[in-house]
Amino acid sequence: MGILVEAIKGKLTEAFTPSQLEVIDQSHLHAAHGGAAEHKAAFPEKDMTDETHVHVVITSDVFAGMNTLAKHRAVLAAVAEEVDRLHAFSLEAKAPS
Repeated sequence: MGILVEAIKGKLTEAFTPSQLEVIDQSHLHAAHGGAAEHKAAFPEKDMTDETHVHVVITSDVFAGMNTLAKHRAVLAAVAEEVDRLHAFSLEAKAPS
């Protein structure tokens, strides 16, 4: 597991005490995707890693009563530094059913 995936996992665990958390590095699925390489080259000051595409699935009681936008904003606020170093970040955030 890469450094960004580990950092994202740690911050989300601390912030939301999730009952489910999957942080999936999908970079290998986009290896030929030129946009990721261009993104990395365009921002040398961001110390990019080989991790370019990350997908998160998180379930937490903290999300109860929140709409989708509020959940996404909360997650993005917790991992903003890591997301800033990625080319793509996708998210499924929900409260337990």
